[in-house]
Amino acid sequence: MRLRVGKSGCLWFAWMCCMAQSSMAQNATPTTSAAVQPPAAASSVAATVLPEIPLVHAEAAAVNLPSAANAWGGERTGNEATLSDRVVSYRIDAELDAAKHAISAKQQMTWRNRSDRPIHSVYLHLYLNAFQNEQSTFFTERNVLTAHGSSRGRAALKKGQWGWIDLKQVRQGTASLKWSFVHPDGGPETDQTVVRIDLAEAVPAGGSLTLDIDFLSQLPRVVERTGYFGDFNLVGQWFPKIGVLELPGERGAGEVRWNVHEFHFNSEFYADFGSFDVHMTVPSDYTVGAVGEQQGEPVKGNGKTTYHFVQGDVHDFAWVAAKGYQTIDASYVGPGSPKVAVRVIYPPEYVATAQPVMKATLDSLAYFSRTLGAYPYHTVTAVVPPYNADEAGGMEYPTFFTAEGMSKIDPQTADQWEIDFVTIHEFGHGYFYGILASNEFEEPILDEGLNEYWDQRMLRERNQRFLVPATWMRRLGMTPSAYVFDMERMAAGLNRPVDPLGQNSWNRLSSSSYGSVYSRTATAMHDLEERLGKDVTERAFHEYYKRWRFRHPSVADLRAALIDVSGDAKNVNEIFDQYVFGTAKIDDRVSSIDNQEVLPLAGSTSKDGSRSELDPDQLDKQITKQRDDWKKAHPDAKPEGGGPFPWRGTVTVVRDGAQAPQLLRVKFADGSHEDVRWDDDRRWARFVFTKPTKIVSAELDPEQKINLDANKLNDSKTTKPNSAASRRWSADVGSLVQAFYALLGTL
Repeated sequence: MRLRVGKSGCLWFAWMCCMAQSSMAQNATPTTSAAVQPPAAASSVAATVLPEIPLVHAEAAAVNLPSAANAWGGERTGNEATLSDRVVSYRIDAELDAAKHAISAKQQMTWRNRSDRPIHSVYLHLYLNAFQNEQSTFFTERNVLTAHGSSRGRAALKKGQWGWIDLKQVRQGTASLKWSFVHPDGGPETDQTVVRIDLAEAVPAGGSLTLDIDFLSQLPRVVERTGYFGDFNLVGQWFPKIGVLELPGERGAGEVRWNVHEFHFNSEFYADFGSFDVHMTVPSDYTVGAVGEQQGEPVKGNGKTTYHFVQGDVHDFAWVAAKGYQTIDASYVGPGSPKVAVRVIYPPEYVATAQPVMKATLDSLAYFSRTLGAYPYHTVTAVVPPYNADEAGGMEYPTFFTAEGMSKIDPQTADQWEIDFVTIHEFGHGYFYGILASNEFEEPILDEGLNEYWDQRMLRERNQRFLVPATWMRRLGMTPSAYVFDMERMAAGLNRPVDPLGQNSWNRLSSSSYGSVYSRTATAMHDLEERLGKDVTERAFHEYYKRWRFRHPSVADLRAALIDVSGDAKNVNEIFDQYVFGTAKIDDRVSSIDNQEVLPLAGSTSKDGSRSELDPDQLDKQITKQRDDWKKAHPDAKPEGGGPFPWRGTVTVVRDGAQAPQLLRVKFADGSHEDVRWDDDRRWARFVFTKPTKIVSAELDPEQKINLDANKLNDSKTTKPNSAASRRWSADVGSLVQAFYALLGTL
């Protein structure tokens, strides 16, 4: 998912500008509402009450203990029968009522118990229930946040526009089962996004469970991620999805536990790998796209068409059904990948967007395959939502994502950059959210954060800068632009970080704090790359991907891969301790420059057993004579060229935050410079230089490698005004202008 405002604003800056304050639920004790009875005609079988398998607590966040080597079945070698260790399979027959934007469906779910004990109850996500009323966890949190600032997904639903999932019947064999709603994160009793199903018969250790579920999904008017507008239906998070049963040694688990969180306003998803076999029946004049590969030709009859899509080794399934939409197709062939069929689905009003989205998708396939690992699936589908359904854009599912739509693309504005960035970002989620399958509830840094960093690396490789949207500047012949990582730095909230990057997605001070996960992670990884080296960092991420593809890594597993490949535990741990697990701030500054001419001094001296003394008058005469003699010997010398006496220059630097390895560059009047390292933990330091000429300037981080520094404008000083120093302002000014325009976009 991306954070964004209107077309004139870049995706993360509105979040920097808002000061939303959120009181997140912190009660870790799950609560259970009254049991929901199955239909009266069905016989109900109650499960035997046994000791419960615990639910992951509400404060679960950054894991600091690496997973066991055999977690999730161990590293995938590529020689297995399937890409992932498939835990669950879904067979769904669904029919869209286009007039009501409702899907009636029958689902057969088969789930494997990986644990060493019998399972008497299972937990399912009913994500669409977040949109059934304002008493859900999602809306409760949203209403608090929007009362104090701006955020994504602010649409106000009217009568007839709410969305939900109704379970009609749940059967285990011939037995109809009971269910009840639970609240693992202490959310309101009225939230119904997590349901517990009590089984008629326990699932033995290593055994399988099959549930037959009849359900109705009512899509909401698009609020965020999913829903309808007009004849457009984005069907996401629409089916009952089983939670994840984690075993000891997986993502910090010390015991068998259920990981199943409520649907929070600032959170996304986490699920087991498996397979999907889905039939979708829609009106025949609707265009359909979905996760995975279409099987054969659609079957038509009675004005309806049934499509059949299948995909293995993924953990979610979404689809689109839209009237009058068009498609373009291409293919990608690359080392290690199958031939990939690429499709863009778009409304006629956004035809200008179709080819740019296609090109950015093909380019992303090549870049991510080369830098992380070969793309393993046979399809990629990009959907461009229509006007007034923007909040359905910028969303990711395995092999399927939604992009940005524009009726025209002005090359003199940020339009092309925004189309490219959103497409790259949502495709990139196919790796960090899709193939790596990190827990977006508890560790959004591993998806939104790392994906943002890798997206910007791709844009950096393309030398693609952001054009600041300032029409009046263009009229004056200026085209201001910003370097992508400078933009991330300005949006990262470096001056007063309040939550660690590793914090979970909802238990944060504000939406701004959640939004900073994108930019602050990208900035932290940028700085780590500067310390380790670009090639080493890329090899480390390649290893991380290789180890954890089709598994579920934690931040501790990321840290271990970075250390193992780089061999630099000091720098890796410093970044993780300060930013992933902490809220450090860096602000090193040049405090002062002092120059003192080294002149002969009055007093007594001893040489060869005899003592001599210079009084002040004699000293003045000696100094004057030496100056005169030097001028005669150097008649064309410039003032900065030195003199008869050396200069002792002192540069004082001060550390107002956490330690960072700094380079100090000191320049002298004769044009020379000297670099010194400040790598220790001193809160301040003085560096003394004795040279033929004066110090004229001193600058910390002259190569601009430390983007985590909260204030780059105090990194340097000069002894007199120097217009060359203005270059330090360029990145910050450009980004501040962008922030201003993003703020306007929220008004």
